Amino acid sequence: MECIFCKIIAGEIPSDTIYKDEEFIAFRDIQPQAPVHVLIVPVNHIVSVNDLGEKDASMIGRLILLAKRIAEQEHIAESGYRLVINCGSEGGQVVPHLHLHLMGGIRLNDRMG
Repeated sequence: MECIFCKIIAGEIPSDTIYKDEEFIAFRDIQPQAPVHVLIVPVNHIVSVNDLGEKDASMIGRLILLAKRIAEQEHIAESGYRLVINCGSEGGQVVPHLHLHLMGGIRLNDRMG
């Protein structure tokens, strides 16, 4: 399977990476919907939320905490931000690799994630 996020993780496709460790990578969205729009992606290929199991509970917790830290780094924690995980094509998931959208830097009340 050709997964664009797996290629970014492998360094085969360039990205504006702002964080990377053995478990996650975070990079700026190439089609941002807000001044700050970062994608946070598990390094292990998981297709969607539907593929998560109980064994993934602590990883998902770390994903959310990483989003909080990146929001602080991006100076949007105080003003507020949105976290979105789309699931499946009808849920708006475009890339079949679990990822969290961190968006902020503008009032998002009237915008969909």
